[in-house]
Amino acid sequence: MNDLVREHTDLDESDLEWLHLLVSEWQLLSDLSFADLVLWVPTRDGARYVSVAQMRPNTGPTSYQDDMVGHLVPRGRRPLLDAALDEGRIVREGDPEWREEVPVRVESIPVRRDGRVLGVIARNTNLLTVRTPSRLELTYLQSASDLAQMIAAGSFPFPAEQVDMDASPRAGDGLIRLDAEGLVQYASPNALSAYHRLGQAADLVGHHLGKATAELAPERGPVDEALVKLASGWAPREFEVEGGDGVIQLRAIPLKPKGVHTGSLVLLRDVTELRRRERELITKDATIREIHHRVKNNLQTVAALLRLQARRMDSESAREALEEAVRRVGSIAIVHETLSQTLDERVEFDEIADRVLAMVAEISPGRVTTRRTGRFGILTAEMATPLSMVLTELVQNALEHGFGPAESGTVDVTVTRGRELLTVAVQDDGRGLPPGFDAQKAGNLGLQIVRTLVVGELSGAFDMLPAPSGGTRVTLELPLDA
Repeated sequence: MNDLVREHTDLDESDLEWLHLLVSEWQLLSDLSFADLVLWVPTRDGARYVSVAQMRPNTGPTSYQDDMVGHLVPRGRRPLLDAALDEGRIVREGDPEWREEVPVRVESIPVRRDGRVLGVIARNTNLLTVRTPSRLELTYLQSASDLAQMIAAGSFPFPAEQVDMDASPRAGDGLIRLDAEGLVQYASPNALSAYHRLGQAADLVGHHLGKATAELAPERGPVDEALVKLASGWAPREFEVEGGDGVIQLRAIPLKPKGVHTGSLVLLRDVTELRRRERELITKDATIREIHHRVKNNLQTVAALLRLQARRMDSESAREALEEAVRRVGSIAIVHETLSQTLDERVEFDEIADRVLAMVAEISPGRVTTRRTGRFGILTAEMATPLSMVLTELVQNALEHGFGPAESGTVDVTVTRGRELLTVAVQDDGRGLPPGFDAQKAGNLGLQIVRTLVVGELSGAFDMLPAPSGGTRVTLELPLDA
């Protein structure tokens, strides 16, 4: 619609926004009318109309088999469009048109904004299945007529009301028609079923909808007064009411076809099962976060016990082994701590990587700086946990074997993330690898852990080679869909 309006018309951005607001609402008009809607806008030279939007009804057969959007029609070919645009009033065809042996009733509704007619809605009703209308259908048609008059007067849609049409109730979900006093004139079967689920035993017709709704809601006091007003339809609002064994979502639409409040249209939908599932998901999310939190606490307890045991060891090698175990446990705990603060099993790994680097750097025997370049981005928990351990082992290995007690240097972690592959390089400027070193066969525990996790858990590749500028460079290639 944006392209068609800007290419063929002189309408400004505020006019275009009004048309968007109208189109976001007109599924309701189409369903209540049992008719197709096509929005025609006069072209810049005034000689033609261009169709910029189309809507088919969910409640009846369509009048158009083809898509009408983008069609250009010369002025004069469709007199009803001309009359509605020039006179600013709703124009109806006396006799139906015949299209492919199908009778179609044609009406034109001017679209007014701030006193100007921006375009015309052609409302086309397929009359092939016409029969004596039911009370529900008559209520639909009367409501459609009121909305059409409000569109022609420029009082519908409501600019201040932003409605999510995907989540908002529709006419078929449940409809209640109120008079000017808020008394129920008609309630569809679906609407009655929804109110019965809230606990309404009697019929709604003749009752004040606001008061009846407030009595069904569990709250009392000032909330009742607000609910009475909302359910009476005096203002365009969406709200939910929970009571008894159900939850219903309501949308109130004041009807002012001639500028005077004559009643309201209330659309409603039973969302009990939807809200129940949402609560279950929230409960599950909270349970999963609590599990991660408890795992993190347990891991920190294990780390504290290992740290206490290390302080009591007489053997230096045993103490160092326990301290390494503390760091390994700590890297896993960091992942679970991050997962305990998210709503799903995915984490922003850059924060984890920075905390791992800081944790390992604390045990540096010299003045060695660790730094990260590039972004890991969001990773799944299945990938984040082993990767945090791998990163811990590689940085710890670089600090332990690349630098002496009084030496200074740098350990760089460089990350490159592609669409399918995550490449991580850990490079130090230390003393380098010993002659004949083979990373694939080296037997120290840290490298064994790295090989097992990279190849077995992450389905990746691992290599350790002398860096071109001195020191050691470890490269990891990890598929992101592992």
